[in-house]
Amino acid sequence: MPGPIQSIERAAAMLRLLGSTGRPLALGELAAALDLPRPTAHGIVRTLREVGFVDQDAASSCYRIGPGLHRLGTAGWDRHDLRWRAMNWADSLAGSTGCAVYLGVPSGAAVSLVHHVFRPDGSPQRLRTNSEQPLHATALGKCLLAFVPTATAAPRELELERYTGRTCVTVASLEAHLTAARKRGCATDVGEFEPGAGGAAVPLRSAGGLAVGALGIAGPVEQLFGSGGEPRPRLLAELLGAAREISAALGATW
Repeated sequence: MPGPIQSIERAAAMLRLLGSTGRPLALGELAAALDLPRPTAHGIVRTLREVGFVDQDAASSCYRIGPGLHRLGTAGWDRHDLRWRAMNWADSLAGSTGCAVYLGVPSGAAVSLVHHVFRPDGSPQRLRTNSEQPLHATALGKCLLAFVPTATAAPRELELERYTGRTCVTVASLEAHLTAARKRGCATDVGEFEPGAGGAAVPLRSAGGLAVGALGIAGPVEQLFGSGGEPRPRLLAELLGAAREISAALGATW
């Protein structure tokens, strides 16, 4: 069996050190305490800072434990922080696509809507922020099932209620939708939750590529999809572009 990975051991030791001192530490102090060359210590602490586990004081350049480490014991990103980081891009996405925009996170057997931007056409609309939708019948929900499976119920555990004639009501059909979503990087809802209304959603990722939520657009089926049932290329490109920008704000790198 392979032995321990030294870089991980060193990173863990650095976190223990920062968590035990009660004050920020300079790079030289970290290197000396861990008996590491300064370049090695700098590479480790820089990586920990980039993933949010360590913060660096702008004035002193000293390091301390960061908020990302405290989030390890919680259910992912704080929904208000996630919404704040996504708001500007969500507003821009609504303007560029003419669609409603939703931001969703897992909530047991449902998707919880943490942000909703109205379609910019002035039509009557109801604010859906803080409401929940079924995982199996919506683009946001299927996106979470496909890309955040550890935070959602398994398809076989869901109550597959029928909402329209297009709703996935068997585990096999839902699994087929999830396989397709993983293959193309986008989940869709072609009139499965509300007749004539559809959506497309893509994952939002944080540091290390971890999926933490879903960003989606919604509107009339004929507006979002072509004759083959695939999202229109321009709208999908706009959605993916906004998701990349939000993910970058969450610490994702490519």
